[in-house]
Amino acid sequence: MTRPQLEHILRAAGAITDEAEIVVLGSQSILGKYPSPPEALCRSIEADAFPLHAPEKADLIDGTIGELSPFHETHGYYAHGITPETTVLAPGWQDRLIPLRTPLTQGVVGLCLAPVDLAISKLAAGREKDVQFVRVMMECGLFDRGEFDALTRTLPDSAQKTVNHALQCLTD
Repeated sequence: MTRPQLEHILRAAGAITDEAEIVVLGSQSILGKYPSPPEALCRSIEADAFPLHAPEKADLIDGTIGELSPFHETHGYYAHGITPETTVLAPGWQDRLIPLRTPLTQGVVGLCLAPVDLAISKLAAGREKDVQFVRVMMECGLFDRGEFDALTRTLPDSAQKTVNHALQCLTD
């Protein structure tokens, strides 16, 4: 996914939900801080999103511009309506969101995970593709390792173990 494609999703999600702030979780949140990240970080064709002030409208996003929708079939990318509970996030993640507002979002603000929170959530998921995603982030220096370590210590024990195990796989 490219940043203009994410901006299109934000614009569409805002119009569908009548909400002005759309949170972007998942891999494509990297586009908030880095408009042109390494190509290996832009392979996904979906953006995980929900309205900040109405997370219950995530189903509306999923049903209207989600996978296999006419939007997806027309554009080749889509939004996956989710809620924040589906992702492991360190306390204070909302305070670290990165706003994405451009002329292409037409007044809708995308609130993208900070790269450090993205890395934590990816490693907490523990899937091989997510570990590899974070490997590229680390190789490119896209988040502060000290901040990552400090935030990881604030996670529940089970999430800390998963993150630390995935991190060990990266450094072995």
